[in-house]
Amino acid sequence: MKGKIEEFLEYLEGVRGLSPRSVEAYSRDLAEYASSCRESGAEPETATVSDVRRFTARLSLNGAAATSANRALSAVRGFHRYLVRYEIRKDDPSASIRNLKTGRTLPSFLWEEEMASFAALPEKAGILWPLRDTALVLSVYSAGLRVSEAASLTLSGLERDYSSARIVGKGDKERRVFFSSEARDAIAAYLPARAERVKAVKPTGALFVSRRGAPLSIRGVRWIIERYAERSGLDKPIYPHSLRHSFATHLVNSGCDIRVVQELLGHASLSTTQRYTHVNMERLKRVYAKAHPHGE
Repeated sequence: MKGKIEEFLEYLEGVRGLSPRSVEAYSRDLAEYASSCRESGAEPETATVSDVRRFTARLSLNGAAATSANRALSAVRGFHRYLVRYEIRKDDPSASIRNLKTGRTLPSFLWEEEMASFAALPEKAGILWPLRDTALVLSVYSAGLRVSEAASLTLSGLERDYSSARIVGKGDKERRVFFSSEARDAIAAYLPARAERVKAVKPTGALFVSRRGAPLSIRGVRWIIERYAERSGLDKPIYPHSLRHSFATHLVNSGCDIRVVQELLGHASLSTTQRYTHVNMERLKRVYAKAHPHGE
């Protein structure tokens, strides 16, 4: 006989359409919740407010980061809402439990001059495939792409003048992204070399390909950017997603409307985009510290 957690996981996959990875994450968190409940003699479907609070305390005692603990609590809330919705129980013991406080962390990004230096790295470093890598870095940065979106770029999705492209982003939402003049020039320079590589293998519509002519995977795009990050010489952590963060930060710094930035990034929620206004405040503080006689 299936337990209520197993039924809930099947509901998430079959009715809600969650990805296998998301369902697996729910499964791990709820397995830990079930273990916590049973230690006090309860079952997850009959848990009380005290049981949920005990689970929250257990997460903290086990050293879970606030973000991880809040994700687990979100799974517990989802489970209990499911029980109430399908009249398996009348009350929701998790309804009054609040998330743990998390410190606001600013995304890793490059200032304009740092980004210009990073974009020049493929040509200077002379590693991997400079023509492709210059086009890749400039495309990711100038369009604010996720790594997965860069890997999914296709020739058919590109405008003829390489000024923009259609992509399918997070949540299978389609949007149009735009490339800078530098990115357009880099793409134009790369395409003839790409055509030569693809000739030797099965034709592909992917814009970015490996040196053997096969489509670049998400892991491949990430690996390429990480290789240049290692050679950047910049005294800060640089991740593939840092290029997307840099794009958004530079737009906000230039006075771009936050809702326009939201559309360009493909964010479902404005609150996700608003963190870049905090990056802008950090820049203002830095300018103030340098310019004001008592700023240092």
